[in-house]
Amino acid sequence: MARIIGIANQKGGVGKTTTAINLAASFAILEYKTLLVDADPQANSTTGVGFDLQNITKSLYDCMVNEATATDVILKTELATLDVIPSHIDLVGAEIEMINYPNREGILKNILDAVRDQYDFIIIDCSPSLGLITVNALVASDSVVVPVQTEFFALEGLGKLLNTVKIVQNRLNTELQIEGILMTMYDGRLRLCNQVVSEVRRHFDEMVFESIIHRNTKLSEAPSFGKPAILYDADSKGSVNYLNLAKEILQKNNLTKIKQEEKQLS
Repeated sequence: MARIIGIANQKGGVGKTTTAINLAASFAILEYKTLLVDADPQANSTTGVGFDLQNITKSLYDCMVNEATATDVILKTELATLDVIPSHIDLVGAEIEMINYPNREGILKNILDAVRDQYDFIIIDCSPSLGLITVNALVASDSVVVPVQTEFFALEGLGKLLNTVKIVQNRLNTELQIEGILMTMYDGRLRLCNQVVSEVRRHFDEMVFESIIHRNTKLSEAPSFGKPAILYDADSKGSVNYLNLAKEILQKNNLTKIKQEEKQLS
């Protein structure tokens, strides 16, 4: 039964899609069967794992509006253990079309429940908004990862997102947890970055991941080649950062496949 993790922040440009792609790929590399769900109409996660949008005939839009099943739209990626439900610009109109649907907040949950037992992890890349599609993602998720850029306005909007999560917890998904706050685009040479990390850790303490995503050229280049960073340059700092994040999430949830006796040094 898959653990479903939403990647959400209504603030744009914080590394949300980069996190969704590379966290999903890291789980896949670690041999966990993973499904990446692109719930952003910009469809950057879809192109970021190697698909041309002109060749996409069915997408998440068809599942949410036209009653296609997840199995109808799932595509295989270059990694044998990584599949994707692609997005499409049509998803922009889905919120309006779904407005009168019964149980409109639970549509994505029903779609993913049908394939949940086929995967170890399902990663949802949310759109940079707090609209109905993002609420659907939060209702479908077991937990949420919140990427936060290490810049002056890092905390701006974070309270609003956490408040939305609280509302979803109270009314729609009582099981939803904060998986963690992820600091992204970190440059250790800059005093400001270090100040922001300290400030976020002071405010949110154990909610902040130990893993930090460094500003890295390879992370920026990889999507233009339609590859996760770990396939583009496995030794890059960005690849290692996301692999460490995947391992931290596994350890936090006691999901690691490493046997207890193998953890002990002889």
